[in-house]
Amino acid sequence: MNFILSDVNHHTLAALPAAGVAIRTPQDALDLLVNAGYQGARGVVLQAAQLAPEFFDLRTGLAGEVLQKFSNYDMRLAIVGDFAGYESKALQDFMRESNRQGRVRFVGSEAEAWAALTRG
Repeated sequence: MNFILSDVNHHTLAALPAAGVAIRTPQDALDLLVNAGYQGARGVVLQAAQLAPEFFDLRTGLAGEVLQKFSNYDMRLAIVGDFAGYESKALQDFMRESNRQGRVRFVGSEAEAWAALTRG
């Protein structure tokens, strides 16, 4: 995988060029975070459009599995998008709880993503 690596406030972060869906399975997430970590990144920025639509349907289990991979490998993740269109209360609660815990953040802009990944 080709990443754009950036040094932000002494943190190396990885972002994927915004071309199509990159995460369709938990294995895709694992490949992404291992490759990013190998290149020295401590966090990854993804666009919501780079996640398979199934990610946002909690019944599929994809979101939980992907986020668990990032947690298990101690890699931070920020997902950038407009999440207002998702009406599922369970999904909104899931995103709110993820944001509260801080390892995975759902944010509205890349600037928020960079800031979230370099805090603490």
